[in-house]
Order: sequence, then C-alpha cells, then structure tokens
Amino acid sequence: MDKDTVVGPVIQDEIERSKVGIMRALCEREDSSTKEVDDPMIRRFLRARDLDIEKASTMFLKYMSWKRTFLRHGYIPESEIANELSHNKAFMQGHDKKGRPIVVSFGNRHKPSKGNPEEFKRFVVYSLEKICARMPRDEEKFVTIGDLQGWGYSNCDIRGYLAALSILQDCYPERLGKLYVVHAPYIFMAVWKVVYPFIDSNTRKKIVFVEKKNLTATLLEDIDESQLPDIYGGKLPVVPIQDS
Repeated sequence: MDKDTVVGPVIQDEIERSKVGIMRALCEREDSSTKEVDDPMIRRFLRARDLDIEKASTMFLKYMSWKRTFLRHGYIPESEIANELSHNKAFMQGHDKKGRPIVVSFGNRHKPSKGNPEEFKRFVVYSLEKICARMPRDEEKFVTIGDLQGWGYSNCDIRGYLAALSILQDCYPERLGKLYVVHAPYIFMAVWKVVYPFIDSNTRKKIVFVEKKNLTATLLEDIDESQLPDIYGGKLPVVPIQDS
C-alpha cells in the first residue's frame, strides 16, 4: 500500500478488511484521490452494497466525482445557505448511549415556497458534514429526531425530501444510526407513502415512528436524560447546528 494512503482505525473483521483492501486498489486505479480516504469510509460504502465490491466501487467513485463538484471548497460556506440557516430547522447537541451525536430537525420550519431547491441541497450537505466532523474517532453514525409537530402542507416538499434522501444514501452511506420520527400528523402519512419506496432496505430498518404517549420513555431507552434535549423531557438545551 502507498505510504501516503490514509488507513484510519484498524478493521477487525477479516472478510471486511480483505474486501476493503481490494476495493481500495480498484478505486485508486480509477481515482488517485482514493488514497486520501480512510478504510472505515470505504467499508461504509461496502456495507451499503452488502459487501459487493463491484457495486460499492461504482457507488464510491460516483461519490468522489460528486464531492469534487459539490464540495469544491472542501466545505459549504454558510454564506451560500444563509436563508436555510435563518429558519433554525436543524440542531445538534449531546450524544446517545453509544456515543452517537444527536441531531434534531423541525419539519414545520422548512418552507419550500420561501426557499431554493439548490440551497436546500447545500444545507443538507453542510449539516451532514458538520455532523460527521463532530463524531468521536471510533464512531461512524449519528441519530436524528425528526420532529413534525405543526407540520402542514405548506411544509411539504417531496422533491426536497427525495433530494435529501439521495444525498444521505448515496454520499453518506451507513452514517445514519437511527431516525426517530416524532409528533407525525396523520396528513404526513400520505407524503410518507410517496417517499417510502425510495428508501433503501438498510435505511428503512433505522426509522422508528414514536407515539406521543411513549415519546420520552422511548428516547430514554437510547439516550441518557443528561443528553436528551430538554424539549423531550431531558436536560440538554438544543443548539442550532451552525452554532454547535
């Protein structure tokens, strides 16, 4: 292996370690910047494609090409998402019992009629980059509480939801640990039926709809009270993602 290749934490599973090595060699031939990527990232793409090296390599190389175009500065400048940030729709604070960062997203603060689809995509990437940068060295996943309190048709943005889903699944695979959907109104389920077929099987397993009566108890199963946002019965104030 090239001395400049980034390896990162050692992968313990022998089969995964072997496949990561093969995939790295294949991808480095196509894109030399693969050397800058650590082994856990390559493993995430492999896991997203059930350890199929060919499919994972295709997915990974597509991501590397996307990254050069979309993250041309290496990050998303806040000046390019000022409108999205002004709505304070995403927050990040604390971690669950596994050490995964906690993100809270408020669906009723998303106003597609007042926004721009491209800016929203940049906001999604900005948020995911922020989340990933905050993860402890040995942690790869985050958890999200998707709060739909007060969500209505004015907040509905199927195109935006599908764009965000595509970015999460195609460019940040195996990053989502769990998504708790809370306070979901009945009318949201019509939108959910449209979006659901686009969610891959690995992601579907991580999504949990929580009943209001069980909200705090369910969250406390995975999140200590000291780390749970105060709006859900915990003790931690929520912090806008741009300030976290």
